[in-house]
Amino acid sequence: MTPLRLVVVDDHPVVRDGLRGMLGSQPDFEIVGEAASGAEALTVVAAARPDVVLTDLRMPEPSGGALIRLLRERVPTARVLVLTTHDTDSDVLPAVEAGAIGYLLKDAPREELFRAVRAAARGESVLSPSVAALLLGRVRPRRPLPRARLSAREREVLALIARGRTNREAAAALHISEATVETHLLHIYAKLEVPDRASAVAAAFQRGILS
Repeated sequence: MTPLRLVVVDDHPVVRDGLRGMLGSQPDFEIVGEAASGAEALTVVAAARPDVVLTDLRMPEPSGGALIRLLRERVPTARVLVLTTHDTDSDVLPAVEAGAIGYLLKDAPREELFRAVRAAARGESVLSPSVAALLLGRVRPRRPLPRARLSAREREVLALIARGRTNREAAAALHISEATVETHLLHIYAKLEVPDRASAVAAAFQRGILS
């Protein structure tokens, strides 16, 4: 298996050291670069061409949404996964709008971080529950909510997805096939009228399906 190539961006050396050690413990991860500022990140990512960039938001410029936008413009193949302590509107919204594929808080368990990196590399959105709820709280439905209700199994699948589980991991936890999980997800998207996993999780928090 070809390891996922990762770049870590954080202006605190201790945080970078911790992430390097933690992520480097996984056989399918390879740290190919790190940076302490936005400017350094642009140079390192352009040279290393990683699969995933893990970045904090507040650091020497460019930072936040501006950094994410520049990374996406210069290396479109790199997925940007935010890992930060900040979950306010002024941090989350610009990051998501700029193209971050995921947004995790630094208090996330290490297994959740590992799953998020793998999901981001596959192009799957990953959001901390509080961030998902915040995003949906900013959106007001323009028409009545769908009358359809999720089945018990669909709620189980969605709860696992909200905790960062992949389709394969959800299938194993529920003792069903991966194809069945994918089918349940398609039904969930249709019932909630959303396009993807992150939107489904956020909608579920907003409507009280998940808590």
